[in-house]
Amino acid sequence: MSPWHRVRNAIRTQLWPLPVLAVLVAVAGGVLLPELDRSLDGGSGRWRDDVLFGGDADAARTLLDAISSSLITVTSLTFSLTVVTLQLASSQFSPRLLRTFTRDRFVQLTLALFLATFAFSLTAMRSVRNGDDSGGQFVPRLSVTVALVMALASVLGLVLFLAHLTREIRVETMLRNVHRDARATMEQLTSPRDSPAPSPAARLAARRATDIALLSASSGFLTRIDRQSLVDAASSNDAIVYITALPGSSLVQGMPIGHARFAAGSRPDAAACDAFAGEVTRAVRTGFERTEPEDLAYGLRQLTDVATKALSPGINDPTTAVHALSHASALLCELAHRELGPTTWHDESGALRAVVARPDLADLLELAVGQPRRYGASDLDVVKRLFGLLHELAHHVTSLSVPAVSNQLDRLRRTADQQPFDDVERAELQRLADIVTAALA
Repeated sequence: MSPWHRVRNAIRTQLWPLPVLAVLVAVAGGVLLPELDRSLDGGSGRWRDDVLFGGDADAARTLLDAISSSLITVTSLTFSLTVVTLQLASSQFSPRLLRTFTRDRFVQLTLALFLATFAFSLTAMRSVRNGDDSGGQFVPRLSVTVALVMALASVLGLVLFLAHLTREIRVETMLRNVHRDARATMEQLTSPRDSPAPSPAARLAARRATDIALLSASSGFLTRIDRQSLVDAASSNDAIVYITALPGSSLVQGMPIGHARFAAGSRPDAAACDAFAGEVTRAVRTGFERTEPEDLAYGLRQLTDVATKALSPGINDPTTAVHALSHASALLCELAHRELGPTTWHDESGALRAVVARPDLADLLELAVGQPRRYGASDLDVVKRLFGLLHELAHHVTSLSVPAVSNQLDRLRRTADQQPFDDVERAELQRLADIVTAALA
């Protein structure tokens, strides 16, 4: 991922950049538009009388004061509603859904419009002059008209914001958004399965005694790896770097995250090895929370969180869990057609320089199925949906991934056998299991 994309993603997930930019533009407009008013003042034209504000200085000041005071109140209301929504998403569904809300462009635009209207009205008010002021009376008719239009747009924006908010807090909408973001990450990080197969070096090599260990430079979640820095360091030392820590995994400072292997006869001295290891570990970036741009499993993690939260005794909403599993199934079926597992990075000459771990289909399937199977084992609808997920996935996997699905099927069968279902329910579950077995054959 390029630095520009990383910066853009970091900005998109924050609430403040767009409103701050809107305030700066509004302040500039509140300073410049009255100057344009001065150049137009005294001109003639019926359109000016019909379209632009026609009141005196007192009326203009009163209107701008009303707009600015009301908009700051509306902005406070909007912010409060946004905070309540974030709290609901965190407590009711999953705290990892907060990034989905904070990156909501509609919320950012609404706050930007309200704050821009407030800032513009307040700035334009300073240019209004009464007749007894020095310089004579001046009414910035164009500026007042623009402020009025922005106020009307803010009223419409408030109505649309309320409608948007009621739609966004629905679990179906949140699951759709997570699914969409996870699919975008999948398409960015993986290639279609029908592309040329990766070389055998794509498999993470077992560590040899002559390899050097790579230790994490900081604690936190593995958020990204600086590809260019890693490849440059490996190329300059004629080495291959193997990163065994998965994206999104929790790292502890000083713990191994991989190893490096030098070409035969090219191993440097101890000091050079330490310097090289430092370059590599500095290319591995950590953060206090997981992010989706380079974390293939993060979307499934969010969907699984929603499912398990819905199955908790305090929530007890198996229908939401079933909906979350449906999205997880659709995502897994798409992932089954992508190149998963370790990925290789090469230098400009085409030489292999890094092998970076990524989850394979078995890892992702365990992530999607493991916790719902344990926490929803006693709910018939959840167990049936898990069998349905395996059946749907069985129609998409290759022969290499069949064992992973078969393993999950056996574990789900054993879990279901331990539950107090009646004979009719057991017969239905056995029928679903047989369908999955037939699809895998």
